Amino acid sequence: MQKRILSLLVDNTAGVLSRISGLFSRRGYNIDSLTVGVTADERFSRMTVVCSGDEMILEQITKQLAKLVDVRDIKVLEPEESVSRELVLVKVAARAEQRQGIISIADIFRAKVVDVSKDSLVVEMTGTKSKLEAFIDLMGAYEILELARTGVTGLSRGAQDVRFL
Repeated sequence: MQKRILSLLVDNTAGVLSRISGLFSRRGYNIDSLTVGVTADERFSRMTVVCSGDEMILEQITKQLAKLVDVRDIKVLEPEESVSRELVLVKVAARAEQRQGIISIADIFRAKVVDVSKDSLVVEMTGTKSKLEAFIDLMGAYEILELARTGVTGLSRGAQDVRFL
């Protein structure tokens, strides 16, 4: 099973997310990750969709998305030709004697402590999926109270297509 990261430029109008997610559900395809946000031009939003399947299914998904009226442009973000990241927030139980160990692990991963309370720390980290998973695995040695993870977002490298906002 392969994964594909698709970067879609879509109209920033009501119902676009529903129409795109509906395409997946009607055809029985799963969305592994989905992020959406406005671009520099507020008429458009960028959607980053991570989906999985064999090559034929992934090609079918890409072609079906390209047919939607709301989709202005679509790019497959190949790993060697793009930059993609995820964000994770991890709330970890932290007694006074545990804080330095947690902070040391955060420093190694270039993560940032964004909140401190008397019994917990919230750590923010961005990176690739594998880097986040390694960080979460090490934080598992402590008590993870809560975890929130964004989906993948990405851009192609270089200035190949300036019209893709």
